[in-house]
Amino acid sequence: MARKDKHVSETPATAWLKAHGVAYTEHPYDYVDHGGTAESARQLGLPEHEVIKTLVMQDDKARPLIVLMHGDRSVSTKNLAREIGARSVEPCPPEVAQRHSGYQVGGTSPFGIRKALPVYVEATVLALPRICINGGRRGYLVGLLPQVLVDVLGARAVRCALG
Repeated sequence: MARKDKHVSETPATAWLKAHGVAYTEHPYDYVDHGGTAESARQLGLPEHEVIKTLVMQDDKARPLIVLMHGDRSVSTKNLAREIGARSVEPCPPEVAQRHSGYQVGGTSPFGIRKALPVYVEATVLALPRICINGGRRGYLVGLLPQVLVDVLGARAVRCALG
């Protein structure tokens, strides 16, 4: 059951959002191992399509990057590689993703990451009226306008969704 009454302490992501003047809503829920966006969407009563996952990947030269994708879709690494001019793209192993982002897998946010990484967002995410995305901790999403991803975060729109 979603924990609507539970206060969540500040994370590097929420500190980053505040520092950049971004308005957001808090959506804590009970984290379930391997539950993914389907579980958070279910608990919060949201369409999984509007819950955006933050994926840490790397190109063929092992350069890390972040991809933001609908919760109910997968990334076509072939299409993503073509869009960003790389030979190939693959997910980072969890320990490498954590080292790049500074976040625990399952709690990765594109905001307030440890070091600047290029961020790519599935173009259709930007057409949604509102999104929920990880707020920097397992069991915690923040709701915001998708245009923040481009205007404030600097994400580049790509077309790489499967499903």
